[in-house]
Formats: sequence, structure tokens, C-alpha cells
Amino acid sequence: MGWFEAPEPLLPELIARHGRWRARRTALVEGTRRLSWAEFERDTARIANGLAGLGLRGGDRVALLMDNSLEMALTTFGILRSGCVAVPLNVSVNDAAVGAMIEDAQVRAVFASGSHCARIDALAAVGSRIATAVRVAHGSPGAPWIELNGWRALQSSEPPRAAVSPQAECNIIYSSGTTGVPKGIVHSHRCRLNWAVDCALTLRYRSDCVTLCSLGLFSNISWVAMLCTVLVGGTIVIMPHFDAHACAALIERERISHGNFVPLQLERLLALPELGRHDLDSLDTIMCCGSPLPLEVKREFPRRTGATLIELYGLTEGLCTILAPEDFAAKTASVGKPFLGTDLRIIGEDGRELPAEAVGEIVGVSPLLMQGYNARDEASAEATWEGPDGRRWLRTGDLGYLDADGFLYVVDRKKDMILSGSQNVYPADIEQVMREHPDIAEVAVVGARSRKWGETPVAVVVARPGSAPDRQALIDWTNERVGKQQRIADVVWRSALPRNANGKVLKRELRAELAGREY
Repeated sequence: MGWFEAPEPLLPELIARHGRWRARRTALVEGTRRLSWAEFERDTARIANGLAGLGLRGGDRVALLMDNSLEMALTTFGILRSGCVAVPLNVSVNDAAVGAMIEDAQVRAVFASGSHCARIDALAAVGSRIATAVRVAHGSPGAPWIELNGWRALQSSEPPRAAVSPQAECNIIYSSGTTGVPKGIVHSHRCRLNWAVDCALTLRYRSDCVTLCSLGLFSNISWVAMLCTVLVGGTIVIMPHFDAHACAALIERERISHGNFVPLQLERLLALPELGRHDLDSLDTIMCCGSPLPLEVKREFPRRTGATLIELYGLTEGLCTILAPEDFAAKTASVGKPFLGTDLRIIGEDGRELPAEAVGEIVGVSPLLMQGYNARDEASAEATWEGPDGRRWLRTGDLGYLDADGFLYVVDRKKDMILSGSQNVYPADIEQVMREHPDIAEVAVVGARSRKWGETPVAVVVARPGSAPDRQALIDWTNERVGKQQRIADVVWRSALPRNANGKVLKRELRAELAGREY
């Protein structure tokens, strides 16, 4: 052992250090409200001490059903500093899903925005765990709720006494539920520090970064942005909700340098007629993830904004690759290579590793991997592939292949693949072709029952405003451009595609809508 033994500087400790050494630098911005690092450290300490005063201890789970706000960011990091476990919930899901996640996490306290208090009260009235949980609200409706800001102001700002270990649970983030019931993804404090370090290096964060969080703060995409910014002591700028016009203006006003987006957001920014009139030269590195990034967006966004665009393919469970800017030209269609310390394999249905260019399930190991799914050992086991050396790898449920240079190409979700006449059909290939049609705004291809083939592709299409494409003409146009097995049987019109809060299309809903049809 060396002469000196320094404790591992986990995220709670980093906040305390920034509060001392970066005291006057801006830590958090929402609208006209701004907090310095000294104020951020003080207020998160008060929340941590307040939780202890309410009887919560290290390891207790605390749910957040909050809209994007300065208060949600403070509460999130206050929970981490207390040694409790943050459980951020998607505010856009229905009450039954909220109740199910709260029950699954066995929470002992709930923080909510005022607009969501009635939802929590309704769940408590039917005898759920919420009935016995402490309730704190930003914009309190009164008893039994504690008003957040008034309560926080009464707490001690002394450094929290909680000792947080690297192995302790840090957060439980629920999966998007695009393919089924959401599962609670558990990350330890050491794992979350690894996320901060690896992502900050890979996404080129620096100490003077100004990071825009325009997605819900419950999302792991937003967590990555916040963790990276906290690591380097930069500034987090919170948008209450995304709007393309407001986003462009905010980038100019706050001199945004970094941010995490989903493809739909970048598409809407590019569609702004006035985008070129905004001064966007502060943009440094923008990360995009969450769903496949259309090739035209990959090419156009950097060209029109001057930003460095990094595409990230990843799972909240903890496996990531990036397409670095220096590889954009040569490998535009790929999602790049693994993060530092991450390894990937492609495996077949028999569990054996496949050679380059062969399509199979993507599996990987990484220092970012979750501890497992909360109270779901069977789901954790299903998500595990055991390598020849006995090491456990994460099964992603995504299909892809590695080219001869080691670049990863994601073909589709395994559950979205269509088996038509014993042939594997990947909807993403058909969608890429159909997006080129001038009258199509959005498209999602799913499998429907077929008397002849078992399954057949059907395109669910949103037409561009002002256009009225002919259904049969669109079917013919598509089928002339795709392979024989990829030909679509029908086009179904929709005013909008169902999406989750991160913009990911909910194909299970589309499949359910088509369940009564046969082609």
C-alpha cells in the first residue's frame, strides 16, 4: 500500500469539491434562474440532509415524477448525495405504469411536480406503496405533501454525513418499454462514475462546457449529459420541454457548446426556416442517440450548424459505441466502434460468435454495465450471454454486424425483425428507402399476418403536410426499390407515429393495431 490513501472521488464528492473550487462558476440554468456551483452544492446538501431528517437512509429508493426544472436537477443530485437511490420516472406514461414502477422499486419517498401530485394521490388512494411513502412536491397542493422549496430552505447546508460506497446503488432507471414492460436498470455509484468519465472523454466535454438538456431529465440520455457536465464542473442548461424554435434561440442566448439529442429533435431543428439566422457558432460537440439517425441528418446537421456531431449507439444497461467525426465520411452508415474498455461480439441463434459481415445479436462487456434488473433475476439471466471463457456479456436484443474494419452496423431490433417465408426481413432497411419519398414525413414498418408467408411487411406512414399520396402508387414505388422479400403488402395512414418520451417509435402499439388484419 502506498503512503497516502485517497478515497475514490464518486459523484457526490465531486459536487462538494466543485462547490469549493469552482464556487462562482455557473452550475445550473433554467430560464432566468441561475445557480453557481457554491449554490448548487449548498442546495443539494440541504436536500440530502432533509432526506435524512425524514428518516430515509442509505439504499432507500426515492422516486421522482417531475417535469424538467431546476428543482428536479437539484433533487436528483441531492438524492445521490444522501446515499439514497434515485428512481426518475417518465412523466408521459400512464398512471398504471407509474404505480407499477413505484411498486417494483419499493420506494420510500416520492418527489413530484405540482401537476403530477393528483396522479400520486390517486395511486395512494387504492392502497399502493405510495400510501406510506413520504411525499414532497414542487408546487405543493397541501397535506400530505411537503412543499419542496420551503422544506429545502429549512435544512442544514453542512456536508451530508452519508458515506457512499462505490458498490452502493446510485439509481434505477426504467427502460423505455418500447418492446414490453419497463424493467428497472440498476447502476452503482462506481458504474455511474465510469459513465461520467468515459462519456466525457468520448464526447469531448471540457470544464467550460455549457450543456443543453432538452429531453426529460428522467431519461438516461439526459443523465449522460448531466453526469459528464458534473464531472468537469461545467454548466447544465435545462429546457422545460423541447421546441425547435425555442431551442435554436436558447443555443444562441446561452452559448451552448454540448448537448444530447435524439434524431427527431435534430430533424426538427434542420426544418426551421430561420435556423441559419441564429448564431450557433458556440456549438462544439453534439451527441445524438436513442434511435437510428437518418443518413441525411448525419450529413446535414454538421454542415449547417458547424457542430461536431457524434452518433452514439447504446443501451441504458451500459453498452455503447460511437461514430467519431473522423470516421463519418468513410463509415457514415455505421454506428462506429466501442467505447474505451468496451468489447463487442456478434452471436448467432446457437450462441456462437459470427464472423465479420454476418448478421446476429450484438453482445458486449463494458465498465458501464448495470448491476442487473431490479428484482428481475430471470430478465437479467435472459440478457446474459456467457462467453467461452465464462465471462458474462450483455445481450442487447439488437441485430447487427461488424465489417472487416470493426465498425458496427445496427440492422434492427431483434423483436422487430419480420420472418417472411423463412427469410429475415429488417424493417429499418425498408424504412430507409421509404424516407426518400418526397411525400413521406415519417414511416415505421412492422410485420402483419400473411396467409402465404406467415408474416409480411406493412408500412405505417405519416404524409407530409399538404401532400396526399396515393396508397397503391406508394406501395408500387416502394416495391420497385426494395428486394423481393422486402416488398410491403400495404400502407396504413396515420396522423402521427406513437413515440416514447425520447422519440423512439412504439412499434408494439402499431403491431397491436394491425393484429386483426391478414394479408
